[in-house]
Formats: sequence, C-alpha cells, structure tokens
Amino acid sequence: MTLSEAQHLVDEWIKKVGVRYFSELTNTALLMEEVGELARIMARQYGEQSAKASDKPGSLADEMADVLFVLICLANQTGVDLTEAFEKNLRKKTNRDAERHKNNPKLQT
Repeated sequence: MTLSEAQHLVDEWIKKVGVRYFSELTNTALLMEEVGELARIMARQYGEQSAKASDKPGSLADEMADVLFVLICLANQTGVDLTEAFEKNLRKKTNRDAERHKNNPKLQT
C-alpha cells in the first residue's frame, strides 16, 4: 500500500464508519495520546522500565498503526500529501546529513 492509498483508505473509512473527522486540535491530542501508548510499550520492552501489574500488554505494531492512522487523519484534514511531504523530507535529510552521521564519533563501532 502506498501512502496515497493509505490516505484514501482512511478518508473512506472516516466517511463510512467514523461519521466525520474529529477537529484538527482533537486529532493532535489523540496523536499525542497514541504516541504515549507507543512510548509506554517501548520503555517496558526495550528500556529499563518494568511493567506494572496494572499494565495491559500492548501490541507494538498495533500502537504504531494507531499513530499512523491519526497522523493520516491530520494530513487529510490539512491537505498534506504525505507522499510528497515524505519525499521532500527525505531529500532534505539526505542533503543536510550527507556527511554528518559518517563523521559522528558516537556512531563509530
């Protein structure tokens, strides 16, 4: 699936199942909530934090998909073509960081 197809699929889902998009502000808050849920799993699975008895086991893939879904909603609402934006962003990073990471002693193994 391409980013463009994902944007179209989310838009169709919103129209058929979700009734309408939440406001941009609400979706931004929901994005932060989903990122927090992803961070909780990362901290417990890959970091030093242990799970609490009250922690429900979460799926890393599912939380990442939740983040992507809300991000796509925001892109659709604000008229951002994610394919174009991602390609442009990758070009920016490539130009900016062409030598930066190669010359970073912290990354030398």
